[in-house]
Amino acid sequence: MPIRLGAMLALRGLPERYRMGAFFTGAAFLTIGGAYAVLPCVYEGAVEQFGWLSGAQLMAGLALGETAPGPLIMVVAWVGHLGGVSKEILANPVAAGFTGAAVATFLTFLPSFFVILAGAPLVEATRGELRFTAPLTAITAAVVGVIVNLEVFFAWHSFWPQGTAAAPFGGDFEGFSALLARVAFVALSRYRADVIKVIGACAVAGLAYSSYL
Repeated sequence: MPIRLGAMLALRGLPERYRMGAFFTGAAFLTIGGAYAVLPCVYEGAVEQFGWLSGAQLMAGLALGETAPGPLIMVVAWVGHLGGVSKEILANPVAAGFTGAAVATFLTFLPSFFVILAGAPLVEATRGELRFTAPLTAITAAVVGVIVNLEVFFAWHSFWPQGTAAAPFGGDFEGFSALLARVAFVALSRYRADVIKVIGACAVAGLAYSSYL
């Protein structure tokens, strides 16, 4: 924790675009488990630490990302774009948004190429050796816990969109979102409905509900 806090304080002294690049590179190196494991780290840094966007905007970007393959690419580009515009990293808003999105996306995925090139031969050489596979099994179990934590995180920000770290259940409770989540869960788990159809139906229901309001 002190190391992470020191890193955040060091990043605060950088120009915004360099801070953004350093943050996303660090998130890519330090987080395991794929896209859904890195998102809480992105939220903590982008929303709470640096104020590049709001929690509601991040959730909107996540919803947008879920409509297409590669949600992490969509979300980090969204965060970088809004961060570039809100912090005015360039005078022109369009250029600022494009630059922020490019920096966030490129530097999130750049470390993976180094890890693959450097680590793939080592992984192949250690296949089947217990002293190497046992730690990976423990890491896999930890990632499951991270993903469960992320589900709680998503539910919190969906059902209490005005909630903050200081007042997690502040603002109005979104009963419609909770009902829609329940219906979608039953459709997927009990009736084995097609995921794309469920997402589409929920999107239409949400649009109709917001239009009615």
